[in-house]
Amino acid sequence: QVQLVESGGGLVQPGGSLRVSCTASGSNFGFDTMAWYRQAPGKQRELVASIFGSAYTNYADSVKGRFTISRDNAKTTVYLQMNSLKPEDTAVYYCNNGRGSLRWGQGTQVTVSS
Repeated sequence: QVQLVESGGGLVQPGGSLRVSCTASGSNFGFDTMAWYRQAPGKQRELVASIFGSAYTNYADSVKGRFTISRDNAKTTVYLQMNSLKPEDTAVYYCNNGRGSLRWGQGTQVTVSS
């Protein structure tokens, strides 16, 4: 059974940076598109960024140019580097495959506030 464990969230001021990580166990990690999603209070979960292989990436318009997704297949870990954070980036961040078909982890809370 695949297990996804997110970490690295926290409280950061507007304009700051944060990197969140997600380690996957028991999956075909190296062969699957991986993605980061987020869910803000009262809103639906949304796709933030995805990565296929190590070079093919896609981003939501709201984070393009500020966030960078990457992966380390040897560590079965996917990262999301978040720069120039805004209050509207506040959410619980989750990783999953590109279809969102794996069992969801607990997520990691990112709060952007002064």
